Parts: sequence; C-alpha cells; structure tokens
Amino acid sequence: MEATDGRKAFYTNQMQFHPKKATLFGLLVLLFSRKLNNTGFVETNTETEHSFCYRLLVFRTILLQKLLFFMEIPMRLSGRMFEDLCNFYTHNGGLFGLLKRIITLKAVFPSREAKTYVSAVGIMDMRMELCKDIVCGDAMYYPALSIMAAKAVYENAAYNRSIVEDHWGMSTFIGFNKYWNDFLRRAETEVCMFRNKTTDHDTIVVCFRGTEPFNAKDWSTDVDLSWYEFRGIGRIHSGFLKALGMQKFYGWPKSVLPNLLRRAPLAYYDIRDTLRNYLREDPKTKFIVTGHSLGGALASLFPAILFYHDDQLLLERMQGVYTFGQPRVGNKEFASYMKENLAKKGIEFRRYVYCNDIVPRVPSTRIFNHFGPCVYYNSKYQAKIVEEVPYENYFSISGFIPMRLNAMYEVMRSFTMRIKYGPDYAEGWMMFGARLLMGMLIPGAVNHCARDYVNSTRLGKLDETTLAAA
Repeated sequence: MEATDGRKAFYTNQMQFHPKKATLFGLLVLLFSRKLNNTGFVETNTETEHSFCYRLLVFRTILLQKLLFFMEIPMRLSGRMFEDLCNFYTHNGGLFGLLKRIITLKAVFPSREAKTYVSAVGIMDMRMELCKDIVCGDAMYYPALSIMAAKAVYENAAYNRSIVEDHWGMSTFIGFNKYWNDFLRRAETEVCMFRNKTTDHDTIVVCFRGTEPFNAKDWSTDVDLSWYEFRGIGRIHSGFLKALGMQKFYGWPKSVLPNLLRRAPLAYYDIRDTLRNYLREDPKTKFIVTGHSLGGALASLFPAILFYHDDQLLLERMQGVYTFGQPRVGNKEFASYMKENLAKKGIEFRRYVYCNDIVPRVPSTRIFNHFGPCVYYNSKYQAKIVEEVPYENYFSISGFIPMRLNAMYEVMRSFTMRIKYGPDYAEGWMMFGARLLMGMLIPGAVNHCARDYVNSTRLGKLDETTLAAA
C-alpha cells in the first residue's frame, strides 16, 4: 500500500475524518451509503461499512466535531475571560480586598505566565500540597502523586516549577515543554517532568497535560473516531497518536526524520531521549507515566510505542502507568497487544475512573476498547477493581436516570464535604456552581474534574494486596 505522495504507508489500514469538509447533506447521505469514501470527508481504504449503527455513530461524531469547530473561538475567549476574572478576584484578596484596591488604584492584574496564576482546573481545586497520610511505599503513593501532577500540568511552566520544588520538595524539576504535532502543524502537547530522588527511591515522573475545559480542539480529539491500523498491533486512535509525536508520512521510525515545518520537538522522541540520559546515569532510577483525560490517553500510548520499538532500557525501568479519566485509545486487538506486553514486562498499569465521568466512556465500544484493570470509584469514593465501568457507553439508556440522580446527590454532597472529611475537602462556590449547572445538564461532565480524582486517591484507598491481585 502506498501513501498519496508515493511513500510507503506506515499503516495497513486507516479511517480519517475531515469534519470541516462535511456538509449537512453529505452527512445525511453518509447514513444511507456504504461507500464512505464517496462522502468527500471520510478518508479510508475500507471500501464499505455495512453497519447502519456504525454509520450513525460516525454521523453523530462528525456533527459534534463540526459544532465544536464553530464553538472554538467563543469557547477560547470565554474561557480566557473566566480565568482572568477569577485570578483578578483572588490575586486582589477577594471581594473586600478587590474593592479596597480598586478605590486606592492598587488593583493587581496577574500575568498568565506567573507562578500564582491558575487555570479553570486549578480554580476548581486550589490544593497544592501532597497528601501527608500517603507516603512512599504505600500502595496509593504513585497514584496520589500522579493525580496531583496531572492536575498541576494544566497550569503554566512557572506554576509547575514552583509546585514541584517549593511545595513537594522534589529533587529535580526536569522541565515543562510544549511539543509539536506534525499533522496540525502547531505545538500543543504539554508535558511536565520531574524527579523524586531520596535515599529510599529514585523515580522520574512524566506527566501529560489533559483536555483543557475551554479548548474545543481537545474535546474534538477526545470524541474523534479516526484510526490507523498497524499489523500485529491493531487500530489506534489517530488523534492521540498525532499528539504523542507520530511523524507525518513516516509514522513511528526509531529516530526523528527532518521536517522543515517543525518548530518544536516531538513528544515521544524528546521524552524518550531525556529518560535515556537519566536512566543511563543511575541503574536504580525508574520512571512512571501519568495523565488525566487526554493526558491519560497519551500516557497509555507511550509504552505502546516503546513496545513497538522494543526499547529494552526504558521498558525495564518503567515502574508503572497511572491514568485518570482516560478515553479509549484502541480496538480489541490493540487491547490484547497491550495486556500481553505489559504483563510480559511486569509494568503496573492502573486506569482510574470516578463515577459517571463522561470521558472514559468515549469513543464508543463499537470502535475502541479499554485495557488493563480499572480502579472505579463511586460518588462516596468507595473503590473496587472492575473490568469495565457501569454504563460503559455514555449514551446508554439504562444510565439516563441513575446519572441524573447521582448528579443531584453530588450537589447536596458539596455542603457536607468539609464536615465529613475536613477543610482540605471543602468545595467552594465555583465547584458547587459547576455541579449544580453542568451536573444536571450533562451528568458526568463535572465528574471529569481532577478534584474528584484527587479525592478518590486520598479517600478511596485500596490496599496493596487488592491492587496486586487485579
């Protein structure tokens, strides 16, 4: 099979959607035509698709992507305004402090690059310190550290350096980088790396930034059904592959090939080379990979490319992969490929899901599947190991009423968190408002907040024996 410019294709099969080219009439035609290539906005070498349910799923996905495309600028501007106003409010001492500073003309306008500036994710959960009750050696240490890192990576570079060095006391802040996407021709994948080296252990943390709440492109990637198929591996979500650093026209060669349009490094390759340097210096150094939402998808794919390259050094020193609210990334064949290789290398893989979180339930199981044990938490932060979460497809009819009842419970729960668990778990008016407004409109959307995942790792502890048996 050849690529369009004559180069040998790096995949055995593909299906790519181009929602910007789709028209309403074209989408309607898609529902009743088995030849997807004829639509003009679906690129595939799969000649026919017999299932009407599949075509309906494609129709719904592309329609949602088109909607997100039109909402991109309003979402970005409204999100920026929301974050700036919230930071303006907090940086000036709240309501009374702000009024005083305005009267005295001393109001502060915080820079978006300042270490004290927080995004919408940080506004929903201002906690910065690690849980003092979970120490290194505990079964929940790496998950608890991972979710805090996954929450912090939504913030800017200065914030991440400050929290790693000043609040967590880690030995080395390795870096906070923005990486290139060859297909979108822009730098968009953000990753934070730091090292926790003590007399007892030496661990490097690689954390991928997740779906930003007001970034329509991130949400469009999450719901996308496009894929590439690799021989002996399976079908993998193309948007996540591209964000991780797949090279246009070449796929995943072991080294980076020149591209004059590239303005930043590719995530996988740069992270891999950085890790190699540290791991070669000290035979005791290990590393973990983590991320929330989109970041969790990238974290789960990172070892897949290591398996593909048979990178023995990194695979032998990978301690584990911990993802939170991760969307599905590949089909059943890919899931089997990952299970087999993770078990062979003895790499711990934990996929954490809180309650009715919408993101782990997309894309549909008709296209993609999860792999590895899932640590599932209900709305009371009670944990159990499951193969798949309840209502595995978000739009399940059976989940319509229970999800909304749970959303009502979480609104009421906001008032009791401080009383039941202490001041660290108190929910502010922003979180309460999100649960009240968004929770009822789109149950599961607020469940995706990093706050509930932080609470889950701290309150819904599982002992080492239970985790080891998963």
